[in-house]
Amino acid sequence: MRIRFLAPLLAGLLLSGPAGAQVRSVEIRTPRPFGYFLGDLVRAEVDLVVEPGFRLQAASLPQPGALTYWLDLRDLDATASVYGDARRVRLALTYQTFYAALDARALEIPGFTVTFVSESDHGATTVKAEVPAWSFNVSPLREIQPPARDDPRDYMRPDGQVGPGDPRPLLLGAAGSASLALLALAGLARDRSWWPFRARRGRPFGRAARRIRALARRPDPMLHHRDALLALHDALDTVAGRRLFADDRGDFLKTHPAYATEGPDLARFFEASRRTFFGPGPEDGLAVLDLPALAALARRLAHVERAA
Repeated sequence: MRIRFLAPLLAGLLLSGPAGAQVRSVEIRTPRPFGYFLGDLVRAEVDLVVEPGFRLQAASLPQPGALTYWLDLRDLDATASVYGDARRVRLALTYQTFYAALDARALEIPGFTVTFVSESDHGATTVKAEVPAWSFNVSPLREIQPPARDDPRDYMRPDGQVGPGDPRPLLLGAAGSASLALLALAGLARDRSWWPFRARRGRPFGRAARRIRALARRPDPMLHHRDALLALHDALDTVAGRRLFADDRGDFLKTHPAYATEGPDLARFFEASRRTFFGPGPEDGLAVLDLPALAALARRLAHVERAA
């Protein structure tokens, strides 16, 4: 049992020397090592050149987040490419410093270890690349002891001067938008038969609906029930192209199938009209179809008319 565990240990010791040679080079490049202030982003590129056949283990990369109380790793991006007879992995790192410096000083970004693996029929070989720590210089945002001034406002920089802007592009854009809105409103008014399109031809039910709605708002419905019935009679006659009676309702719905869903209510309308004009009077007509129901019927007919 001791020999079984000792053999892998000896093999690892023998391979540890050549494994170090699997990593050919580690190079760190930064845009500049100085001139950073509180809150600045610090970018760096790390080039790792390894033997062909080795691939990066993503789990070994540092994770974005807080590294120290004054340093965060904001972003990390890894790309692999062929580099001559080797393989190069480039790490693009973005740090952010929160160190509030009182004087110019050097700060150190900690290093980290990256693992590569090469798999073959005989097993997997891993090698680790050590990325060393590197430093950059930070500068204070203000003097530690500025010269004394009588007015505390003198410590503040004056506001920047801003030249007058040209309002013409904004005015032209606003005028264009207003014109388009007016055109859209005119189209909607024409579709809905609003003013000044109330007298639009081809919308008799729309005119009747407005007339009946106005009559329904008046206090005594019995006085205006006759006028409301006549308004809807005129609209039906106009749509049918002739005088329309109760017996003609079926033919009207066949020639105008869009209004077929309103057939039962049209039957109630003709019954209310018969009782009002040829029967006992408006009281019986209101019992069959009162003024609010008549206004709703006219509104639905106007809606079908508009959709058609």
